[in-house]
This record gives sequence, C-alpha cells and structure tokens, in this order.
Amino acid sequence: MRETRADTTQAFVYAIALHVLLFALMFLGLWWTRTTAPQSAAGSPIEAELIDPDALSARMKRALAQRPDPIAPQPEPEPEPVAEDSVPPPQPIPEPLPDESLVEQQVQAQERVPEPDTEQQEEVRRDAISAETREREQEEKRREEQIDLTERERQREAEERQRLARQQEREEKLRQIRAERAKLQRQTQMAEQKLKQIADRQAMAASEAAAQSDAEASATPPPGNNGVDEGLLRQYMAAIQSAVTSKWTRPDNMPGLPCKMRIVQLPGGEVMSVQFDASCPYDEAGKRSVEAAVLKAQPLPYAGFESVFNRRLNFTFRPN
Repeated sequence: MRETRADTTQAFVYAIALHVLLFALMFLGLWWTRTTAPQSAAGSPIEAELIDPDALSARMKRALAQRPDPIAPQPEPEPEPVAEDSVPPPQPIPEPLPDESLVEQQVQAQERVPEPDTEQQEEVRRDAISAETREREQEEKRREEQIDLTERERQREAEERQRLARQQEREEKLRQIRAERAKLQRQTQMAEQKLKQIADRQAMAASEAAAQSDAEASATPPPGNNGVDEGLLRQYMAAIQSAVTSKWTRPDNMPGLPCKMRIVQLPGGEVMSVQFDASCPYDEAGKRSVEAAVLKAQPLPYAGFESVFNRRLNFTFRPN
C-alpha cells in the first residue's frame, strides 16, 4: 500500500503529539516529586528533559550544530553530605521511541490508489469473459457464414456448369436434328426430281404414243366424215389446245402427261359439258383445273372450221 502525503503528515503530527504528551507526563512527574520531596541541604535537584534529536526541527538542528565556545571549567564545590532520606527515588527511564525520520514534503500530492473492489473485480472479470465469449461466438459465426457462403458459391458454380452442359447438349441435339432434317430434305428433293424425271419421260412416251395414234387415226378418216381434210382437222385441234392452255392455271404437282376427254358443244363453240376418260392420269384438282380452262376458253374455235366441227369432240389435252 503506498503512503500519501496526508498519511505522512498525519503520522508526523501524531509523533509530535506523543512526544509532547510524554514531556508533559515527565514534567508532571518531576513536579510532583519536587513538591513532595523534603528540602535537602544540597539544594534543588537537577532537572533534565529527554528530547529525541530526530524529533527536532531543521532550524533547531542547525542551532545545536552551531555550538558556543567551551567555558573553562570551574572547580566544583565539595558536596555537602546528604541524608539518605532526602535522595529522591530513581525515576524510570522512558522506553526509547522508534526513530522517525523526517520525510521531505512533496510538492505534489500523491494520488491515492483505490483499493480494488472484489465484487467490482468479479463483475469486470465476468464482463471480460462474456465479451471474450461473445467475440468468440461472433468469430465462429463469421467463420460459419464464410463457410456457408463458400459452399453456396461452390454449389452455384456447379449448378451453372450443369446448366451450361445441358444447354450445350440441347444445342448439339438441335444441330443433329437440323442436320438430319436437311439431309431428309435433300433426299426428298432428289426423290422428287427423280420422280419428276420419270413422270416427264412417261409423259413424253405417252405423248409420242398419242401423236402416233392421232396420226394413224388421221390416216384413216372416221366414218361419216366423207373424206374431210385432215390438215384442217389437225389445225382445229391445235386451235382448241391453244385456247384451253391459255386459260389454264397449272396446279402444284401436276404431271406432264396427256389426258383424254369428251367435249359436248354447240355450233359456234359453246361448251355444254366436259367428261374425262378413265385413263386420265390427273387427280381431282388437275381435272377441275382443265375443266375450268375449257369453260373459260368458250366459245371454242369455230369459224373456219365448220367442215370439221363435231358436237361430240374427242379431245386430248396436253399440258406441255
């Protein structure tokens, strides 16, 4: 425990008071002894006071240090006989007090160090432990959050890789499907071209056969014509073919084959009906297109062809 200036001053004051009390007791004791002791022939006894040199002030110490010049000793008178009863009893020697050194006064008072409070120390210790525990828990929580964040980031990266892999797989499948579709389209186009070439060859063969049959038929005039001019008849058929073809709208996938039909007409070229032969290779759309072309082309050519006109005309339509 540190001593403060106040403690030192208080101790010094207590020491001075104690010395003063001792001096007062000693004085009272000597005075009481003097008043009660019988007068002796030797005179008054010698009185002395015991003073602790350490208890003196600095000024008194300096005064004692300056001793006067010694006085020459004088011859002591012979002592007178003293009765034994007049000798005072010996006084008790006071116990020496512990040396008390003067403490130099401090310019600035020392700060008093407060005694630690046990409860406050315990509370501070608990607070420190709680703060350390909270900090440890917060550090653990931050570490767990960092681990969770890293795990979520890793999981997100894995999901992103899976998504990219699935997207690449879908794109690869789409490329394969497009490639297969393009291949099928090329194969279909090639097949259509082959079919068209075959149909064209068949149409050419049929046209040649029809032309040959027409030539054979023209070589032998039909009964009832009485030798009508075959050249005019061929011109008449070509005129009807040209008129019908100019009004005809060719549908898709129309084969290039000829089609036989029977046209019933009136003098002047007005068409009454159109009937297709069973050997006609056209579908319903093709037949309707040819029939519509015949009806649009009426009146059919008539002027100049009266001699070869026939109400029931066997006509072969050639799309090419």
